[in-house]
Amino acid sequence: MSNIELYQYLPKLPDAALQEFTEWCVLEQSKAAGLEFKPDENKLKNLEPGDYLKQLIDQFMKVKPDPIRAGLVAVIAGQQSDQHNLSGSAAIVDFVALYVKFLIPKDGTDPADAETILTKASQHQYDQLMEIAKKHGVAL
Repeated sequence: MSNIELYQYLPKLPDAALQEFTEWCVLEQSKAAGLEFKPDENKLKNLEPGDYLKQLIDQFMKVKPDPIRAGLVAVIAGQQSDQHNLSGSAAIVDFVALYVKFLIPKDGTDPADAETILTKASQHQYDQLMEIAKKHGVAL
């Protein structure tokens, strides 16, 4: 199995690739967590990739079907992301990828099942990131 710790690859990607990966996380992968996110496209028009990322993530973080669970997941994702010691767009993308991944296991899932689900979600993120990197001409 490949090393699926995404944070080590994120700083190597251009903002356009980070934007594409983030869009995939919040628009597609988040559906596995039961989130249906529709961004306000008017607020995203004509933004540079860095500003686009911030606006998209700001909108996404306001979607909280279960505020307590979302808050706990945000704390866990934030703590883990802080340990990765990234900066700029890479840090923001790392946080949101972790946040989405940790939201996926549903309430009531036993620990063994949750770990399997998280591993699968991590692999799915890794595969998508590698595909996007390749598309943008970045070898990881």
